[in-house]
Amino acid sequence: MTENASSATPVVGAIVIGDEILSGKRSDKHIAKLIALLAARGMELSWVRILGDDAELLTQNLRESFASGSIVFSFGGIGATPDDRTRQCAAAALGLPLEAHPDGLRALEEQFGPAARPQRVRMVEFPQGAEIIPNPVNRVPGFSIRDHHFVPGFPNMAWPMVEWVLDNRYPHLQAAGERTEQAITVFDCRESQVIDLLETFEREYPMLRVSCLPHAEQGFQVELGLRGEITTVNTAMKRLQAHIDSMGFAWERVDLSRG
Repeated sequence: MTENASSATPVVGAIVIGDEILSGKRSDKHIAKLIALLAARGMELSWVRILGDDAELLTQNLRESFASGSIVFSFGGIGATPDDRTRQCAAAALGLPLEAHPDGLRALEEQFGPAARPQRVRMVEFPQGAEIIPNPVNRVPGFSIRDHHFVPGFPNMAWPMVEWVLDNRYPHLQAAGERTEQAITVFDCRESQVIDLLETFEREYPMLRVSCLPHAEQGFQVELGLRGEITTVNTAMKRLQAHIDSMGFAWERVDLSRG
């Protein structure tokens, strides 16, 4: 598979944390939802990591993630039980101490009263300098630091918190134009036969993502895709189809609505 992304496109990543995902006890629901939330704002997900609860591994991956410059959404591991290590590992990855966030403490005390102590208050011990992410369900906040946004593993809490971050922190990154993806299947064609064509489209349409997926189940064929702002995709796809016609290949549109 080949794929191109404009350097102007913000790189968005995701980290899903929990031994229960890797063991198969639970299935991840966050990635598909995050893709949808981003797509509704003209943004795209570039990478995903799924990690267990091992503190050393979490710290190592977060250190790499912070260094990447990506916008990152991290799901899970910010509770108060011993297996919730995300807050501590984020602090360690940044070389920062944990400290109780005053706004987080206030929210917990208003929500739970005396029952906020001594255990629940652990959930607002964030890396020094972090900002809180409001939780509309039970007021136990997540936190943001250096374009990393840490939310609970519970979908009913996590997803509105992600939306809040996108709309409050990154409205300037949201594309104004409607985005779409179109693709065609080219029959009796190998990847090597369309490399020059795809390289041309990457140069001429740097704002689009250009993809090539080979299939060999029923003879050699490739699926060529274009993804980006709808008007540009429409124009570029007509040109792509004309080029494929001129090369003598038969093709048909791919119904992407079938998933």
